[in-house]
Amino acid sequence: MKVIFLDLDKTLLGDDYSPEPAKGVVRELKKRGFRLVFNSSKTRKEQEYYRSALNVGDPFIVENGSAIYIPKGYFSFDFPFTREDEYYHVIELGTRYETIKRVLDEIEEHFRLKYYGNSTINEIIEFTGLPKELAELAVKREYSETIFKWERKGFQEVIEQRGLKVTKGSRFYNVTGNTDKGKAVKMLIDLYSKIEKVESYAVGDGFNDFPMFDVVDFAFIIGELNHPRARNINSIDEILG
Repeated sequence: MKVIFLDLDKTLLGDDYSPEPAKGVVRELKKRGFRLVFNSSKTRKEQEYYRSALNVGDPFIVENGSAIYIPKGYFSFDFPFTREDEYYHVIELGTRYETIKRVLDEIEEHFRLKYYGNSTINEIIEFTGLPKELAELAVKREYSETIFKWERKGFQEVIEQRGLKVTKGSRFYNVTGNTDKGKAVKMLIDLYSKIEKVESYAVGDGFNDFPMFDVVDFAFIIGELNHPRARNINSIDEILG
């Protein structure tokens, strides 16, 4: 079984966030027998939008490894999970959003921080370049915050002293509980391995993708960052060559 873990922003998606250019890649990966697992800093609601647009039905990992959403009935065997809703069994690995926002709210004035929880929709659109309909999905956060702007240095250390984790994405800083993309990937690989032997792949572009590169068989990094286990490529199309 081949499973590929895909970052979204600046990996599967371009600067305009449109799913349209990714359709050919997704179609070809499916044709080659891959299970496609989105593994992104994006929220559940954002990822559901892209899953629908790209017709992807496999599990997905949200908010930098904070939770794994597994469609009900996807696996034919029982496995431990944290909670369930109408559509998913959810394995929670991170910290709830309310806890993270409380920490940021306590230090925002000192460091002049701007993040989803203290920004207007128009500010979020300006910071991210998201269209309004996607910005409204991005604010529906469950396990993380994204720091867009700051005026004083040192906020990372203060946040980490409060027991949270700060990682750098391709553009912004992300704040989560004590988890990462690699922990979630390893857990899903273990579940898939109950079906048959897994050949695992990962594609990303930022420092927050490094933990998933550490746990897969074949890793690809878009851009000029270097990771000892990842091959540098210019675009995701290269892995299909």
